[in-house]
Amino acid sequence: MSEPTGAARRRGPFKVGDQVQLTDPKGRHYTFTLEAGKNFHTHKGSFPHDELIGAPEGSVVRTTGNVAYLALRPLLPDYVLSMPRGAAVVYPKDAGQILAFADIFPGARVVEAGVGSGSLSAFLLRAIGDHGMLHSYERRADFAEIAQQNVERYFGGPHPAWQLTVGDLQDNLSDADVDRVILDMLAPWECLEAVSKALVPGGILCCYVATTTQLARTVESIREIGCFAEPQPWESMVRNWHVEGLAVRPDHRMIGHTGFLVTARRLADGVEPPMRRRRPAKGAYGEDYEGPNKG
Repeated sequence: MSEPTGAARRRGPFKVGDQVQLTDPKGRHYTFTLEAGKNFHTHKGSFPHDELIGAPEGSVVRTTGNVAYLALRPLLPDYVLSMPRGAAVVYPKDAGQILAFADIFPGARVVEAGVGSGSLSAFLLRAIGDHGMLHSYERRADFAEIAQQNVERYFGGPHPAWQLTVGDLQDNLSDADVDRVILDMLAPWECLEAVSKALVPGGILCCYVATTTQLARTVESIREIGCFAEPQPWESMVRNWHVEGLAVRPDHRMIGHTGFLVTARRLADGVEPPMRRRRPAKGAYGEDYEGPNKG
């Protein structure tokens, strides 16, 4: 049985064409691609690429300035934070939440809108595998080109499960019987009618938005369209800890707000969502409120 796309690049000794992440004594990262006969230069000296080619991952190399660097292959979270960007990337903490709570499984048929720089596309492709389907829509051709280059650089070539279309999802969506839809865009509510027709009953819609106003309109629009169960909105924050002997404390910096996530399950055709028992907070809807898509 052949290996999944990109798996051979994730194990074994370093080879020509592999990406290498160096870590210096201060924890700073440097990423480059191995080429025979080339040298890696830093302000602390240099060393030949040939010194790493054929060496096991986790080796330590020293520059001509006698500074030691730990050599490892970059993890996908490392890769997406260092790759060239057209648009902002989906941070690994949010990509992990999407994979978990949108229940992305091997072989899943997934539609993604708002490719940006290809960060989430790479995470989704690795989760669905070669026998899944990821159809990504990006309205800007320049972003799509950067995303394609980033994804193919990570996997070592085109991924057999990926199709990338330049254009608006609501105008170009032709997929049917889709298991999951991920919307990373300014106005996901504009696509709800289109994706609700493409999603299978029980399928999951997941929206990624940046602001509270986007969050409010997205949630209310999902409720209003009437073919989804009650949407679940949340955000996550990550805080590292400093641990050295008895000095155990949270780091001074953390990855705080990056975006909000909303998930909702597609109901069967012709089924109305059960009425919510929880009453809205007093004053949540003013007397002149006519719904998220009015006015």
